[in-house]
Amino acid sequence: MLNDKKILAVIPARGGSKGIPLKNIRQFKGRPLIEWTVEFVNNFSWIDKSVVSTDHAEIAAIAERAGLSCPFVRPDYLAGDRVSDYEVLVHALSEMERIDQCRYEVVLMLQPTSPFRTVADIKKVLKELIDGNLDSVVTVSETPLSFHPLKQFVIEKDRLQYFDEKGKSIIARQDLSPTYFRNGVAYAVTRDCLINQKTVIGKNSAAHVITQHFINIDSEADFEKGESMPILA
Repeated sequence: MLNDKKILAVIPARGGSKGIPLKNIRQFKGRPLIEWTVEFVNNFSWIDKSVVSTDHAEIAAIAERAGLSCPFVRPDYLAGDRVSDYEVLVHALSEMERIDQCRYEVVLMLQPTSPFRTVADIKKVLKELIDGNLDSVVTVSETPLSFHPLKQFVIEKDRLQYFDEKGKSIIARQDLSPTYFRNGVAYAVTRDCLINQKTVIGKNSAAHVITQHFINIDSEADFEKGESMPILA
């Protein structure tokens, strides 16, 4: 709880990852990947309740052995790769408010693929959300200039085209304004934003920029590289 706001942490972990099957329970640094996030929430005192949202029995069993309950099963219609974060979070919020017979004012989504998150960053995300009376706060990282949207192209009918026509006017990197990408470390969103605006990123939202190096694990190369990186507190 922070400033009398009850916080529900949701760890989304479906079983149907296409890139790496059962990625969320793949061994990483000697333990299933999801255990790193379970350990994080179990030791983060601001969180009032933490749950795993999964459709897969083995993922649920591993999470429960690590000390986190899975009090509901994610239904099949929320288990596909085209299901949005919004749908998953609203379902988890509704289920936990029904089970716990209480109202959670903030939902904190922590994806298992970001085991390198730090307590300091998550505290800043939650404080910015609540102290700033915002709809949501999302962690982002600055996009390298070589991948800036105005330097990107598309191929249409075998012909090279600018992704954005404004790219034609870019001569030097000094002409480029910074852009940012969602890095998957954390999403903090209010109940009001989810229920009334029906979105994870509301009208009055902000970003928390993470500058330290980290990996959002999504490929075999990420698993390999991450093995040599330290887990920070």
